[in-house]
Amino acid sequence: MWKHGLFLFSILPGLVVVGCGRSDSAGAGAGTSNTDVAAGSAPSSENAVELLNVSYDPTRELWKELNEKFIAQQKAAGREISIKQSHGGSGSQARAVIDGLEADVVTLAMWSDTDQLRKKGLIKEDWESSFPNRSLPYTSTIVFVVRKGNPKSIQKWSDLTRGGVEVITPNPKTSGNGKLAFLAAWGSVINSGGTEEDARSFVTQLYKQVPVLDTAARGATTTFAQKGIGDVHLTWENEAHLEVTEAKGELEIVFPEVSILAEPYVAIVDTNVDEKKTRAAAEDYLKFLYTPEGQAVIAKQFYRPTDAAVLAANAASFPAINLFPVTKVAGSWEDAQVKFFADGAEFDRIYEGAR
Repeated sequence: MWKHGLFLFSILPGLVVVGCGRSDSAGAGAGTSNTDVAAGSAPSSENAVELLNVSYDPTRELWKELNEKFIAQQKAAGREISIKQSHGGSGSQARAVIDGLEADVVTLAMWSDTDQLRKKGLIKEDWESSFPNRSLPYTSTIVFVVRKGNPKSIQKWSDLTRGGVEVITPNPKTSGNGKLAFLAAWGSVINSGGTEEDARSFVTQLYKQVPVLDTAARGATTTFAQKGIGDVHLTWENEAHLEVTEAKGELEIVFPEVSILAEPYVAIVDTNVDEKKTRAAAEDYLKFLYTPEGQAVIAKQFYRPTDAAVLAANAASFPAINLFPVTKVAGSWEDAQVKFFADGAEFDRIYEGAR
């Protein structure tokens, strides 16, 4: 059984909670936040601080361990901290914060999702410069998960459109995983010298071979790993490791030669921390991610740490992949959002054509 994705969290006041393994093929906007409490539970004194971290779907295991370490560190320094988590499709999570979910910090999958909060006046204009490495404590990428023995011999992006190959990937309208998988597929063509028309043709064929679009990464994992649908799953590198571990030898990871550089930014939600008077704790929390202890947890959970020394010490965990930046396919993350994922843009046209 998929141990991490199917249990139910307790209901918290004012927050809607659903089963984490929800597999929903509905369209854009159908994603729902899932919320749990990290070690430390609710504050027990007037001086205690409670933070809400609104994150994207497959980061539950990462934040569980990071939160436990941070809470213990703060306790040793005489400070009482508790942390609530909310998880869901990255785009849906950004909309939830805009609609009133009182996040102290957001740790979303996509720059464009985080920047939506700036456009709404919830975070400051120069949010990207608030923390080291442009507010990137780690990076990631998209890899393939296949069935035991790789029966369809899937090694590279072009293999995904061979006859008889079913591809599982979440909806890019609601999921950061979905957006990055789309961009990685598109960019794999451009990176090899193809034209935009070549990329459009390839990605259109790929989506013809996608039997279901879940709204978020963990739902797609459930579809592939537990329901047994599909031949290959396009997913985050960290999620791939967890998926394969849980499958106990029934699944394998394939690292393509080329994929996209995923950049999951972190940010403080300024309007909320100022109103709740939690800024100092929120800043300490995100700064902790850059400490040797925080970076070690990040590497352990198969996110690529941005500390060069920690990355080098864990090089065996991260096979070499030619990671291309978003500028390979668009001018910026914002341009990619407009070009590919806005209403009526490339994805909508491609998906309609693929049906």
